Amino acid sequence: MRHVWVIVHRYVGLSMAVFLVIAGLTGSVLVFYKELDAAINPNLYDMARPPPKSELLDPLVIREALLNQYPDLQINWITLKPSLDHALRIRVSPKETDGSQAVAVSDFDEIFVDPYTGQVLGTRRWGKITDGIENLIPFLYKLHFQLALDRFGSTLLGIIALLWTIDCIIGVYLTLPRRVWRRVDRVAVLVSPSLVRVKTWFRRWWPAWALRWHRNSYKLNFDLHTSAGLWVWAMLFVLALSSVAFNLGSVYQPVMASAFDFQDARGELPRLTEPNDSPGLSYAEARDAALSYLARPMAKDADDLVYQIEPTGMSYMARYGVYHYRFRSNRDVDSEWGRTRLYIDGDTGEFRSLHLPTGKAAGDTLTTWIKTLHMAGVWGLPFRIFVCFVGVIVALLSVTGIIIWWRKRTARKRSSRRRQETQDLSKGISAS
Repeated sequence: MRHVWVIVHRYVGLSMAVFLVIAGLTGSVLVFYKELDAAINPNLYDMARPPPKSELLDPLVIREALLNQYPDLQINWITLKPSLDHALRIRVSPKETDGSQAVAVSDFDEIFVDPYTGQVLGTRRWGKITDGIENLIPFLYKLHFQLALDRFGSTLLGIIALLWTIDCIIGVYLTLPRRVWRRVDRVAVLVSPSLVRVKTWFRRWWPAWALRWHRNSYKLNFDLHTSAGLWVWAMLFVLALSSVAFNLGSVYQPVMASAFDFQDARGELPRLTEPNDSPGLSYAEARDAALSYLARPMAKDADDLVYQIEPTGMSYMARYGVYHYRFRSNRDVDSEWGRTRLYIDGDTGEFRSLHLPTGKAAGDTLTTWIKTLHMAGVWGLPFRIFVCFVGVIVALLSVTGIIIWWRKRTARKRSSRRRQETQDLSKGISAS
């Protein structure tokens, strides 16, 4: 069976190699998305130094001002967490006239606004690399998440991630030491695991973790492929599994639900027969309703208590007639952006549903952790550097795997050619 798994590992790895090189290298860059994007686009992010004791404008006030300035656009998601040092980045889209027909395609889908004055600093079409270097980092994001091929690319990378998850398990299995056999009366007998000490087993496994720097290039390349993968294997598996969750939810959700419990916040929101494009509450009123709800004691047990640390954003979901209010709570693990979601009725402001990222259902807790680790959202700069390093390792594993395959293929061809030449020579001698 080991030989079978070697073949599976080889060809699954080859089928994924190019995609993982792209994902690994772009992911290493995207760990520092905000810093790099701001450095490349100072004209969009930098703003005049505000006077002392200046206060940030309410993002919802900025939203209303932009809608008045650009009447053909709509702003669905609005961040409630503006930066003190950089412009507020707001996503926009063409306004729909009848629920299906947009007025026109806008020249931009992002607006950068001074959060202190409300002044528009610039606009851009996010990810459109033909517009120039201003879209370099967003383009790398699209390349990382969907190969810059929209939905098709996202699904393709989801399939690659599923293969990668399986191959991670196969890869670590192939590094394990082979079983111990002994000769008993000229017959090979498998030694019982109880007779093999754990210490001895780990000693036989250690060479797979080590680098033979002073050997030939083939052995060094092979060691890079095995040992590099082993040292960061846990993070590789997290990246692979979380990529399935991000890109192939239709597979991830039912498979994981067979083993773990999940909350069904959306299940508590019946879909309307017709989208409600004109809710009774404004964004500001919906936010007040959400804050009013969060101010109440929401559980009898202290262990179940949920409280807001800081708001992160909100949007309106016309298909369900609810406002989606997102905030970082005591149930979040991300150090910056929250995954706690509260749904408020768009007409009455009544509570509709609450989704907790951790502590409520094991499946949601696991998913929150792997997604947050994937995006380097915990433990600050040291972990971001580590994730950047792991992205390079992902590309390295793919490249070294291709080299191993190519050299073995070349060696097999050379051996086959020599064998054929020997046979031809033997036939010639026999004939003469």
